[in-house]
Amino acid sequence: MLQSFARWRDSAAVILGVGNALKGDDAVGPLVCERLAGNVSATVIDAGTAPENYIRPILQAGPQVLLIVDAVDFGGTAGEIRLFEPERIRRFGFSTHAASLHPFIDLLRREIELDVHLIGVQAARTRLGDRPSPAIQTAADTLVQTLAELFQPPRQH
Repeated sequence: MLQSFARWRDSAAVILGVGNALKGDDAVGPLVCERLAGNVSATVIDAGTAPENYIRPILQAGPQVLLIVDAVDFGGTAGEIRLFEPERIRRFGFSTHAASLHPFIDLLRREIELDVHLIGVQAARTRLGDRPSPAIQTAADTLVQTLAELFQPPRQH
């Protein structure tokens, strides 16, 4: 599945982390963003639980692709990573942030032509005060490595 990310290599991209850092596995989006910030050519934004507050910075970045990293419940194994089209999110509504992602994505797409994908990571524990599970930590490591390879910063001469 991660090989399918290769189509975005060196694209103008925004990586948007969504989630609550105080709710265990829901922190995967912010965790990935924290580790990627300043280390990739893509614009990295930790949107916390309010992605709609970051519409202007996303539009200003002028991306071709928006990759949203979020914890979801799709019935998979804890830490499993899947790539979803926004239309599938709308149809099944399994993201903890589904209500806010739909209008957010629609608004962005009205403003610019944009390829949007959700990188969903299966959450195991999301209670307030939980720590991210080992499975989520491993998934975050995998995503950071994959995205860092795809969006390598320009080499300095």
